[in-house]
Amino acid sequence: MLGLLVVFTGFGRTVRRIVADPESRGLTVLASGLTIGGAAFDGAVEGLSWIDGFYFTVVTLTTVGYGDISSATTLGKVFTTVYPLIGAGVIVSLVTVAARNMLESRDETREVRRSRRARRRS
Repeated sequence: MLGLLVVFTGFGRTVRRIVADPESRGLTVLASGLTIGGAAFDGAVEGLSWIDGFYFTVVTLTTVGYGDISSATTLGKVFTTVYPLIGAGVIVSLVTVAARNMLESRDETREVRRSRRARRRS
């Protein structure tokens, strides 16, 4: 249970760091817009439900590609061919920024702990 609390605390710090950094915030907005736009496109063109469109978009952008849903229309196939070329880079960038922020947060936490220990010893 304590481990779960530590994970959520670290995740919360990472989210705060992303929100505070304009570059990270812009990347998050861009990734969210791509995801919502892709889901809306899949819903409108392919006739998928909102949740299926969202699922298909996330599976496509993360290049997982389970194959359980695929584009049936010509327009959908063209879109789904080009979409990951643009979106995968944005998703990779977002994951990289989030990982960097998590590592920086972890390093700061370790430094605070070290300084507390040093003050206690002296």
